[in-house]
Amino acid sequence: MHLRPPRNWINDPNGLVFHDGHYHVFFQYNPYAPRHSNVHWGHYRSPDLINWEPLPVALAPTPGGYDADGCFSGNAVSDDGRMVAFYSAHRTDRWWQPVTTAESYDGGITWTKRPELLIPEPPADTTMYRDPYVWQQDDRWRMLVGSALADGRAAAQLYESDDLEHWEYRGPFHASDAAAGSGPVGWECPQYATFGDSGVLIISDWTPQGGPSHTTVHTGREQDGRFTATAAPVPLDHGPDFYAPALLRAPGEDRWLLWGWAWEARDDAWAHEAGWAGTLTLPREVTLAADGTVVQRPARELLALRGERVLHRTGHVTQSGATELGQVSRSFDLTAVLTPDSTGTSGLRLVTAADDTEYLDISLDPTTGQLTVDRSHASLDARARGGSYAVPCPAATPGTPVELRVIVDRSIAEVYLGDGQVLTLRFYPIAEGPWRLQARTTGTGRSDFTVEAWNLTPGGIRQEPLLAGQGQDA
Repeated sequence: MHLRPPRNWINDPNGLVFHDGHYHVFFQYNPYAPRHSNVHWGHYRSPDLINWEPLPVALAPTPGGYDADGCFSGNAVSDDGRMVAFYSAHRTDRWWQPVTTAESYDGGITWTKRPELLIPEPPADTTMYRDPYVWQQDDRWRMLVGSALADGRAAAQLYESDDLEHWEYRGPFHASDAAAGSGPVGWECPQYATFGDSGVLIISDWTPQGGPSHTTVHTGREQDGRFTATAAPVPLDHGPDFYAPALLRAPGEDRWLLWGWAWEARDDAWAHEAGWAGTLTLPREVTLAADGTVVQRPARELLALRGERVLHRTGHVTQSGATELGQVSRSFDLTAVLTPDSTGTSGLRLVTAADDTEYLDISLDPTTGQLTVDRSHASLDARARGGSYAVPCPAATPGTPVELRVIVDRSIAEVYLGDGQVLTLRFYPIAEGPWRLQARTTGTGRSDFTVEAWNLTPGGIRQEPLLAGQGQDA
């Protein structure tokens, strides 16, 4: 269900495009080892967001070329029977990553790189420059490129074109208001979606000290090539393991889809032993609520992955003991309506060890108005990261039902609130199981629940190697 190559490394989703009857998802990919190096563009396609076919690697570094050290992040468009991929040409002997392109006329099977860089130099007073995002708006092509400015602010730089070939620099589309030395110093992977006369700018925040940090969303309006935010930026995803999301406008309808990268939350040595690192999230639908809130929900097509309904329970629980709800497989889709007790926390526990020593907790706290996901006990292997993470849940008040949807696929959980907020988290159960669900409360009263769960079918993800030599360390 979650897209990833069968072995080795994956990070940012790239090049989301619908072309010739297929959704195409490209991604940063090292075909030789489960670590971030030798960056290529891996490639899957699907007619329906359910059945995915691996295609040959689309882009590979050219030895001695302008992308000799990696074909880094970007996106792709469909234009006049061809696909055009825009990407960051990485070399270790320059600090910026120029924008360049490659074209495919056979549905993404083969690609031809342009002989010269498309945008070889960054604008003046820029200290970071990478990750083009191209879209069509009002019969013009537009491009954002992530950057940092010499005055300490982060920015998304705007270009425009009539033909995808000749680009006019328009200046910063939007910039942070952080003073020099504070806040994020760079914006990566800028993405932009329009909803009527409103716009949503998604940014991945990067710092030189820690590298990739988190993802924020800015809502507002554009006028004359400048975006003005109408609200403070907020997290796009409240979990610890989500970064570099990418957008795609679905064909023939006013619907935006989004994939993100869920990185590992375990020691590098464990990932190396396992032979793989990273996965993409499930595709999400992104909408804009009337109050300006960005709403995310699993793509509607994913309902087709539901197999057997393995539990449907309605009842209540008290602190005298957990209520057993039933068993689930290691990939399941759950919906719940929880009415929390006013005197404590209430929620669900996914128990993955027969002796109850390994578990993931999802709980509501009416006193703080938060939903919390706690993975402190989610793996018996000490090499897995712990921690507790919260998402605002104003509806978590005594006597008020809260709607949840939780999709778990082995080592990843995507937790969606009814208001469209989401928290993505990786966890690594190692116990034999069986996996089962409980309802629990710490309050002195009672917590009511209605829970349904379906085991998920794997869909049609074919896992042939994307490139010869997979699994070999380089």
